[in-house]
Amino acid sequence: MKTTNYFNTLIEVAEDCPATHGEIPPEKGNKTVANLQYELLHNHPYQFTSDDVLFAVFAQRNQIPEEELAGQRELFFAKGQACFRASPLPKRYGWGVHSNDEGKIALFGMESDAYQDMVTNKAIDKTKAMRSARA
Repeated sequence: MKTTNYFNTLIEVAEDCPATHGEIPPEKGNKTVANLQYELLHNHPYQFTSDDVLFAVFAQRNQIPEEELAGQRELFFAKGQACFRASPLPKRYGWGVHSNDEGKIALFGMESDAYQDMVTNKAIDKTKAMRSARA
């Protein structure tokens, strides 16, 4: 099984992110991937891994029945999946994604002191979210 999990890493906001602070993704009828990811992480910091969140959103959007979740999760991760570097949260909405030593993740607004402290902390690995536009 392939994984999207990071450990002791901050996914920094993308260089071309238009946000100046962590923004709640707007709801436009049906909930978007950004809405679902935000709700899971904002309400449950450091409770889920990246794999947990990505699969939960996939399962919810595809209305996978509970009895099929385990098998579908295995199929989902049998092929490579985009990690949180490709999430709209750090790309568009100004949220840094920190993974702790256990691989559990939490959101931090780019304007927050906690985010700024992580950016300068040499003990935490950093990677940038993917840019939205090609350079």
